[in-house]
Amino acid sequence: MLRKVVIANRGEIALRILRACRELGIGTVAVHSTADRQQTHVLLADESVCIGPPPSNASYLNMPAIISAAEVTDAVAIHPGYGFLAENADFAESVEQSGFTFIGPRPETIRLMGDKISAKNAMLEAGVPCVPGSDGAIGRDTDDNMALARDIGFPVMIKAAGGGGGRGMRVIHDEESLEESIALTRQEADAAFGDATLYMEKYLAGPRHIEFQVLADEHGNCIHLGERDCSMQRRHQKVIEESPAPGITAEQRAEMGAVCVRACQEIGYRGAGTMEFLYENGEFFFIEMNTRIQVEHPVTEAVTGIDLVRAQMQVAAGEKLPWTQDDIEIRGHSIECRVNAEDPEKFIPSPGTVTQWHQPGGPGVRVDSHLYSGYTVPPYYDSLIAKLITHAETRKMALARMRNTLSEVVIEGIRTNVPLLQDLCNDTKFSEGAVEIHYLEKRLGL
Repeated sequence: MLRKVVIANRGEIALRILRACRELGIGTVAVHSTADRQQTHVLLADESVCIGPPPSNASYLNMPAIISAAEVTDAVAIHPGYGFLAENADFAESVEQSGFTFIGPRPETIRLMGDKISAKNAMLEAGVPCVPGSDGAIGRDTDDNMALARDIGFPVMIKAAGGGGGRGMRVIHDEESLEESIALTRQEADAAFGDATLYMEKYLAGPRHIEFQVLADEHGNCIHLGERDCSMQRRHQKVIEESPAPGITAEQRAEMGAVCVRACQEIGYRGAGTMEFLYENGEFFFIEMNTRIQVEHPVTEAVTGIDLVRAQMQVAAGEKLPWTQDDIEIRGHSIECRVNAEDPEKFIPSPGTVTQWHQPGGPGVRVDSHLYSGYTVPPYYDSLIAKLITHAETRKMALARMRNTLSEVVIEGIRTNVPLLQDLCNDTKFSEGAVEIHYLEKRLGL
């Protein structure tokens, strides 16, 4: 097993990684910015190293500083968590070239799946169903692009090949706006990702967002751990997730899960990953693969009983997966709500000092959070401050437990989206498991 791990992240995921390391007897090194000296995982880690000032590009995105922290602390591996450098192939390559273990997929796999065009082509070759669209990158010839859009059928979506996190995409509803929309998206993609490459896909009117969790070792073994429904989202940012997805049958799960496993084996995948699909009229369409642990991984852990973060480190240490597909059983239902430090109506970030924090509890309740009374939420990073997870035998009971959990949580001193989450958990459509990816934005009038 890995002797000492650098946790190259912050917040709840850094604390989650630290706890998994402790269970495995692994030493921990917390790297942090000057704004994060009082983060919970920094206070609990065996060692800590300050890697720079608050701006992400000077700290959590500072590759040389993170690798230097591993060198001076005699660590052997680096866990990137999610966000920041988690899906940066250059970082993974630098980590391995510096003699450390990168707890994640191989650099070439991250690079392959990080480019949406190469990812789609790889999935098509592996027999994974994809959204109808361009065979590769679209050019700059207006007539060619117009012909392609007409062939696909409006509305279409333009996407940045190097995009992610809901950025670098634009829906085009008619021919009149096609040329201008492509130009704007190309400009945005170049500015945000340093890559102006775009591709075109059919825009599905009312799909659900269904994703499959996969886990693979370097010995060619791979399994899937069922699916999650992440359709409750705003501007492509997930708000509530659950597993299993309402309405997905055991037969569909087995069929699509097998497709995902086969694709992972063909690309030589290693570690934890998520294959994301749009689901409409009984059909799945691949959209992207996240080559990292997901924010919503706890709902999968709840229904399968498998610790995904611990498994990541065991795989990185060269161990074989201790499970076969036949060992995986989906038990009950789990729901996760993301608590953000933001205005629940205007979604403006709300940094500041938490004057009181009361963590909810009870049977089937899990809270992943780095909060404590007196902690100051900085203004420099993502607003996620807690994840509330419930698990029960049925979806109805898991939702009832979530309503109780939201009524018990107390976060004072800053504004949070808890009122919105309470409203959504009482929403009739959500209670029926009948929402699609546009539902929340329509409900909010966005």
